[in-house]
Amino acid sequence: MFQKLILIRLFSIIAVSVLYSSSGFAQGFLRADGKKIVNERGENVLLRGIGLGGWMLQEGYMLKINNEGQQYRIRERIEELMGEKQTQEFYDLWLANHTRKIDVDSMKAWGFNSIRLPMHYNLYTLPIEKEPVKEQNTWLEKGFAMTDSLLAWCRANQMYLILDLHAAPGGQGNDLNISDRDPSKPSLWDSQANQEKTIALWRKLAERYANEPWIGGYDIINEPNWGFEDLSNDKNGINEKKNAPLRKLMIDITNAIREVDNKHIVIIEGNGWGNNYNGILPQWDKNMVLSFHKYWSYNDQPSAENMIKTRDQYNIPVWLGETGENSNVWFTEAIRLFEANNIGWAWWPLKKVGANNPMEIKSNLNYNDVVNYINGNGNKPKESNVYSGLMELATYARLENTIIHYDVIDAMIRQPFSAETKPFKKHFIGSNSLIHAVDYDLGRNGIAYFDKDTADYHVSTGKYTAGNRGRIYRNDGVDIVKDDIKYESYYVNNIESGEWLQYTVDIEKKGVYTIKLNIASDNSRGRISLTSNGVLIAKEVKVPNTGNMKTFKTIEIKNIALNAGKQRIKVLADTGYFNFNYLQFIR
Repeated sequence: MFQKLILIRLFSIIAVSVLYSSSGFAQGFLRADGKKIVNERGENVLLRGIGLGGWMLQEGYMLKINNEGQQYRIRERIEELMGEKQTQEFYDLWLANHTRKIDVDSMKAWGFNSIRLPMHYNLYTLPIEKEPVKEQNTWLEKGFAMTDSLLAWCRANQMYLILDLHAAPGGQGNDLNISDRDPSKPSLWDSQANQEKTIALWRKLAERYANEPWIGGYDIINEPNWGFEDLSNDKNGINEKKNAPLRKLMIDITNAIREVDNKHIVIIEGNGWGNNYNGILPQWDKNMVLSFHKYWSYNDQPSAENMIKTRDQYNIPVWLGETGENSNVWFTEAIRLFEANNIGWAWWPLKKVGANNPMEIKSNLNYNDVVNYINGNGNKPKESNVYSGLMELATYARLENTIIHYDVIDAMIRQPFSAETKPFKKHFIGSNSLIHAVDYDLGRNGIAYFDKDTADYHVSTGKYTAGNRGRIYRNDGVDIVKDDIKYESYYVNNIESGEWLQYTVDIEKKGVYTIKLNIASDNSRGRISLTSNGVLIAKEVKVPNTGNMKTFKTIEIKNIALNAGKQRIKVLADTGYFNFNYLQFIR
């Protein structure tokens, strides 16, 4: 019943009319056709997807771990705390709960048409160091079975599944967390055996899925970042000019795939986290797509010029294989930019212990103690508490136990194409009705709300900006924090002069109302104005000094005449420097 209610609410929030590109439902195998990705009918297909980061491969930051965040190190430290058997129980439950059919069903309902699966090779084959017979491959059923299940759920929803080798044997870069790389062992680039295992794995996958039309493509090496020519000064390959070993390995992988599969797209990524294609092109296969990755840069046309120029020069499609980890404003801007240039995308990630994604996995007190200890900020927790905290975390990874961030979904699916605002929650105004400040309308910055610091553009500016300083409850530019005292209560803080919030309300009866504003301030500079449907109803109301920024008091604005029906109430900070908890309407 709970799952049905979730899906019903999702459909009520998301505009279903933008689920697909103009081509309608995709048909048959995808293929490259000049600069476009098309289906078997030759119709343009714009991929709108999400990556399942954190499922097969945990990166430390997704679990709030920032001290040695490779998965193998996280697992080693968990084993030190509660033993190998209980650690295996946690990982089994995590893999079972993180991604299920309900997740895929929901992604389809929200408006996505594809999924990118970040694969860890160790679910499909043994590391070279553990092979019982040197230079032979032991195949593990676990990874293939998980992929088969995911493919079945995608097929049922008519969604494309893109296989992404996120952690290659040995690890493909010096950004260690991405590929779960152990620097004490030979990397992918230092070991012929690791390269041969990588090639063999792709041949095995291609052989298994050669006739599956809902496999969208093979993303053969995620974010290689390696300095082949100058490792000491360019460890991530940003300035690499030739990229010869990367090109050679990708050609060898492609050849192995084509021995058994001539139908599927082969997706390649440049060095330097997917963006340095020096020496790699021209392409060596007629059914190939370039994947770029984009984070924390401006979303103007010049920011896409390198992708577009490369696409035009080599007459090859481009796909944004990974992007995200920012604010809703950035998401909306980026998707509008990509789609205006006929570039499909896959967001990162679907869920994690954090708020700027469609689903947030809730933490718990025992797990917080584990994180603090691993990060070097706390005492060693008891074994029983470690087990309890981790098993609870794995249980919270199930969709129905996550916090679903509808504002993130709306920013990705509806807002790039619509300037309309929608209520975040239904606000029915009777004789005594309260609206929490954080429940302002869904919509773009400058239309549903206005905030001066909306996103992180540090790649373009060289300066980190918070975007959302609280990074909780919602992912817009509005700064939100959790109340220290009240359970699951939130308020808006860091309000600057000129910022505002809009609330769409349904007023039961025409009448004269008193509007109460619950405010905290450590000064008397703040001023607030109110409008209703664009008409000023209260001008520069003084905000008193309540003692500090966490002591809330109510100010009253009396004799406000409001008509019945829908009203858009705007709360404007003429002068900021106060925090805002709720507004209340009394007739």
